[in-house]
Amino acid sequence: MEKRTGVVTMMGNPMTLVGPECREGAPAPDFTVVDGDLQPVTLADLGGGIKLLSVVPSLDTPVCELQTKRFHEEAAGLPDGVTVVTVSVDLPFAQKRFCATHGIDRIRVLSDYKDVSFGTAYGVLIDELRLLARAIFVVDAGGTVRHAQVVPEATDHPDYDAALAAVRALA
Repeated sequence: MEKRTGVVTMMGNPMTLVGPECREGAPAPDFTVVDGDLQPVTLADLGGGIKLLSVVPSLDTPVCELQTKRFHEEAAGLPDGVTVVTVSVDLPFAQKRFCATHGIDRIRVLSDYKDVSFGTAYGVLIDELRLLARAIFVVDAGGTVRHAQVVPEATDHPDYDAALAAVRALA
């Protein structure tokens, strides 16, 4: 499996990403993650519309919490047919608790804990930590990546406005 260095840091420490870079204009890679009921979910299971894939290292950290809450709030104002998903390697039980605690019910929260299939397919698995790097991908209805941002420092926020503008441009 391809490994890439010099792409991200975690609290200033250089990290190694596993998997190829997911680029704008490329077909969105398939993956298998699990939902809160431990059922498998693939890219196709998210439907044929526009998908905003928000990737976080762990929901139980401040920036990840804020990123997930922000996209949850924004989801209410997005056009019909847009699916917003948060992916992390947190256990599905922890994700369910997080969603219940914070009233997260307009987006899907999915776990890549089992096979890190999403992380390796999208090139955001941090080898040293077995966490996902902070990233956002927007996939159009035809399955092409139209926006891709891997945040260089994992403790920084992504560019929310750019991701939301990409979604609205496709709608």
